[in-house]
Amino acid sequence: MTSALTPAATIVAFDPQTATESDWVALNQFKNAMLAERRPEDPPHPVEHTHANLLGVPAFIEARLWIARTGDPHAIIGWGRVAIIHTGENAHLAQAEVEVLPAWRRQGLGRTLLAQIAAFAEAAERRLLLLQTYGTVPAGAAFAEHIGATVGLGGHTNQLDTQTLPPSLLAGWRTTAAARNPDLTLGLWEGPYPEAEIAEVARLMEITNHQPLGDLEIEDFHWTPDQIRQQDTAMQQRGATRWTLYARHGLTGALAGFTEVFIDPHKPAVLQQGFTAVWPHYRNRGLGRWLKAAMLEKVLSELPQVRWVRTDNADSNAAMLKINRELGFQPYQAESIWQVPLARVRQYLAE
Repeated sequence: MTSALTPAATIVAFDPQTATESDWVALNQFKNAMLAERRPEDPPHPVEHTHANLLGVPAFIEARLWIARTGDPHAIIGWGRVAIIHTGENAHLAQAEVEVLPAWRRQGLGRTLLAQIAAFAEAAERRLLLLQTYGTVPAGAAFAEHIGATVGLGGHTNQLDTQTLPPSLLAGWRTTAAARNPDLTLGLWEGPYPEAEIAEVARLMEITNHQPLGDLEIEDFHWTPDQIRQQDTAMQQRGATRWTLYARHGLTGALAGFTEVFIDPHKPAVLQQGFTAVWPHYRNRGLGRWLKAAMLEKVLSELPQVRWVRTDNADSNAAMLKINRELGFQPYQAESIWQVPLARVRQYLAE
């Protein structure tokens, strides 16, 4: 599908399955330009990173993407993306992204991309859009406000410099927590979850529903073994690796908590910290610190190329922020998740 925008730009659908090599190069150049604005300290990503991220998506996620082109067939000046999940939950939601190069903003391009997103979301019978903005790109928040969105959850990407991490702190946390939890032992899964553990992992993931969500209209997620398999398949397609450190009760075999990190071969100096979660009846025993400390000791020992560990935290997640601050995590980038009813988007587009 192609739609006219201005004499200088057009909107076209981008299909990752059929895109040409030159399409991928152009998209990667655009994404690196946006990355340089959002995170100027980061090096540009190789085209393989962009390719892997758009193709490595779980089967239960349906996504559409549009790009804005100029007369130069090798230049992309904006993009819009929308994704919905088919899990039987949160069937009212669609997640949207709209990005435009600075020189092309305030010319109606974002509105036109949003119209494509809204049409898809409406056809999928979704009533609420979620968008994410970054403190380093004020234009994102301005656009969200302009279309009538409101902030549902504020947070930060927090970053740890591994060169400032005292090994004695990690050893102390590990020793103290192990003494307080003699009924628990730690174990590790590297890569996809073992098939024999999938059902137990699905139950373990229920803990993630305890994280603060502010005012976001989001229902709890109840992951199934098949959805977890799809996530693992997508992770492998992206070339990423996950380490999951878990705590298990020695007598019952029940899992008490876990922490996970993701290793991206295209960003060797940056490690992404995922969830860290503990069941309520195991809290206040230092288990979260034990899991984090043991994982970081493994990272320091086996991944010397990692300089930075990044994690996303809601500003209201006091318990996790306390642990992260003690480790030395510092705010790196402010982030906001916005929500806007699709009816309000339609009103904006009609104005």
